[in-house]
Amino acid sequence: QVQLVESGGDLVQAGGSLRLSCAASGSIFSINAMGWYRQPPGKQRELVATITSGGSTMYADSVKGRFTISRDNAKNTVYLQMNSLKPEDTAVYYCNAQYSVNRSAWGQGTQVTVSS
Repeated sequence: QVQLVESGGDLVQAGGSLRLSCAASGSIFSINAMGWYRQPPGKQRELVATITSGGSTMYADSVKGRFTISRDNAKNTVYLQMNSLKPEDTAVYYCNAQYSVNRSAWGQGTQVTVSS
């Protein structure tokens, strides 16, 4: 199994930056891809960005050019650098790992609040 722990959420003013971290443990060798999702208040969870084991990345249109997903294999950690934050980026951000065959793990979530 894979366990994920997120950190880095905070209250920030519009236009500011934050970096979220997601530390993976357990069967990390079986991870195929990792990603960040978010759930705004009263809305459904949505995809933000993903990164595969080969390093390919994908972003939601709403964050392209502002957010960057990256990973540090030595630390088994994936990051989400968020710049030019907007109030509509306010959400609980969740880390996800796709591993083994059709298995998925989620972190507990970290709150990001962007004030206008």
